[in-house]
Amino acid sequence: MEDGPESKFRFHNVSEYHKLTEHIAQRFDTESTRVNSFAIVIGILTGLVIGLYDRALRYSSIFFGISEDLPTHDYTNYGIILVPAVGGLIVGLISHFMIKQHYGVEGLIETVTLRGAKIKPLYAFLEVFTSIITIGSGGSLGKEAPGILAGSGIGALVGRLAKSSERQLRILLGCGASGGIAAAFNAPLAGVVFVVEVIYGELETKTFIPIVISSVFATLISSTVFGIKPIQISHYELVNPYQELILYLVLGLLAGIVATVLIRTLYFTKEIFGKMPLHPAFKPAFGGLGVGIIGFFYPEVFGLGYSVITAALENQFTLDLLLILLVLKILAFSLTMGSGGSGGSIVPSLFSGAMLGGAFGTAANMLFPGIPAEPGAYALVGMAAVFAGTARAPLTAILILFEITRDYNMILPLMFACVLSNVMSNALHPESIFTEELRKKGFKIRKGREIDIMVSMLVKDAMVKHVQTVSEDKNVGTLIALMQASRHAGFPVLDSRGKLAGIVTLSDLRSKVEYGELEKKIGDISSREVEVAYPDETLDVVLKRLAVREIGRLPVVDREDKSKLIGLITRSDVVNSYNKKVVEKVRDTNERQ
Repeated sequence: MEDGPESKFRFHNVSEYHKLTEHIAQRFDTESTRVNSFAIVIGILTGLVIGLYDRALRYSSIFFGISEDLPTHDYTNYGIILVPAVGGLIVGLISHFMIKQHYGVEGLIETVTLRGAKIKPLYAFLEVFTSIITIGSGGSLGKEAPGILAGSGIGALVGRLAKSSERQLRILLGCGASGGIAAAFNAPLAGVVFVVEVIYGELETKTFIPIVISSVFATLISSTVFGIKPIQISHYELVNPYQELILYLVLGLLAGIVATVLIRTLYFTKEIFGKMPLHPAFKPAFGGLGVGIIGFFYPEVFGLGYSVITAALENQFTLDLLLILLVLKILAFSLTMGSGGSGGSIVPSLFSGAMLGGAFGTAANMLFPGIPAEPGAYALVGMAAVFAGTARAPLTAILILFEITRDYNMILPLMFACVLSNVMSNALHPESIFTEELRKKGFKIRKGREIDIMVSMLVKDAMVKHVQTVSEDKNVGTLIALMQASRHAGFPVLDSRGKLAGIVTLSDLRSKVEYGELEKKIGDISSREVEVAYPDETLDVVLKRLAVREIGRLPVVDREDKSKLIGLITRSDVVNSYNKKVVEKVRDTNERQ
C-alpha cells in the first residue's frame, strides 16, 4: 500500500523535527551553556550552605555563651575570658592536624591565579567548620571569607565531578565565591564585583555571566529560604550637600589611614605569633586568651559584632566609646586572625569603619551644629570606606552598602569616601589585606593577575626531591669519587643526625684541599653559611638569589626547621621548568583559540 499525501507530510515533519532538535542540542551543547548550568547549581547549593552556616553560627554562639545582641558589661563573669581561648584551642588542633592546606581569600587568589584553580574541597569545608567555632566562641572575625570558601569548595566539587578544564574550574570557583559573599550580605551585585575586582582582577564576558547567575541564585535562596539580613540600617540623607561632601572627603582620608593601621597591625601580630616558641596548634588559644581579656572589659569586640554596628548606626554610642571600640576591635581582630583563627576580614573592616565614621560624625556635629547629618550617616560611609581601603575594592565596598541600604541618597558620599580611602591606603601601604600575605611569599600579583610566568611556579614543583648527600664525617677521597661518578659539582652536607650542616662544592675542594689530603674530613672544608630556598618560594625569587650569590644550587629546606633538607634546586632545574611552563601556556592558548 502506497503512502498517501498525509503520510508523506507526517514523515517530512518528523524528519524536520529531528533536524531541528539536533540543531538545538548542538547549539546548547557548548562550554558556555554547561558552565552557566553549573553556575545555577553552584548558586543554589551555596545559598543553602550559607543559610545553614548562618544557623550554625547562632547555635555556636549560644553554646559558647556569646550573645549576638548588644552586649552588657558583666564584670563578675570571669569565665568569659577563657571562652575564646577554648575555641582557639579546638580550632588550633583541627587546623594543625587535619587541614594540610589553608586557603582564605588570599589563598583563593593564589589558587585561581597561580595554581590552576585547583583546591581541595575537604580542606575548604574544614576551614568553614573551624570558623564556626572561632566566631561562635568570640573570635573577632567575619563570616564572609568562610562563605567565599564554602562557595569555592562547592564550585571545585562540581568542577571535579564534571571533569572540567582548568579554565572552567577557574570560572566555577569564581561562581562559588561570588555566591558566597552575595548570600552572606544579601548583595548579589557586590558578590559579582568582589570576584571581578579582588580575585580575578579582570572582566571577561564568558566569566562574568556565570558569576552573575550564581550570585543571583545564591542570594535568592539565602534571603527567601533563610531570611538572611546581616545589618539593619536606618535611612540617611545629606543635610547640607556641598558642605557635607567636604566632611566625607576628610572621612575618606581618615578611613585610608585606619585601613593601613588595620593591615599593618594584623601582619605585625602574625609575625609575633610566627616567632613565638609555641606549638602551632596552641597559638590560636593564646590569641583567644588575649581577645577574652579585651572582651571581659569591652564585650562589643566579641564575634561578628553586627548588633554593635547597628547601635553605632543608630547613634547609641558616645564619642569616647566609639574611639575605644575602634582601637580594641583592630587589636582583637589581629589577635584572632594573627594567631591562626578562622574567619574573614571584611566584617571587622566594616565594624572599624562604623566606629571611625560614628566618632567622626559625632565630632562633626559638636564642631558644626546644624550642618552635618546624624553621626549614623558617617558611620555608614565609614564602613564602606575602611573596607575599600583594606581590600582595595572600592566598587565592592560601595555596592555592599548600597545594596544593604537600598538608598540612592548616600551614593555620592560613599563614592567620594571609598575612592579617597583607596588612594590613601594604597599610598601608605601598596598591598591589600589579601595580597600582603602573597607578597611575603614572593608572589607578585596585581589585582589577581600574574606578572611573570616564573611568579606562578614554585620551588617544590621544580626541585629535585631525591638528593644525593655526603656526610661531614666522610673523607675528601670519598667526595672526589662521588663527584667523578655523578658529574655533580656540589652536594649538601649532613651531620650525624641527618640534619643539614653545610654544602660542599668543587670550588671548596680546589681552594681548601692540598695535594695528598684525601683523608681530610668533608666537614672541615664545607661551607657552613648556606644560602637556602623554601618549597613555597617562587622561581623568580630563587633565580635572583642564585644570580646575586653567583652560585649554581640551593638546598631546599623546611621553613619551620631550616636544618631539615627536603630537596635541591639548580639553575638548570629553574630553566627546564620555565621552558616546560612556556610550552604549556602556548598549548593552552592554542586550545582556547
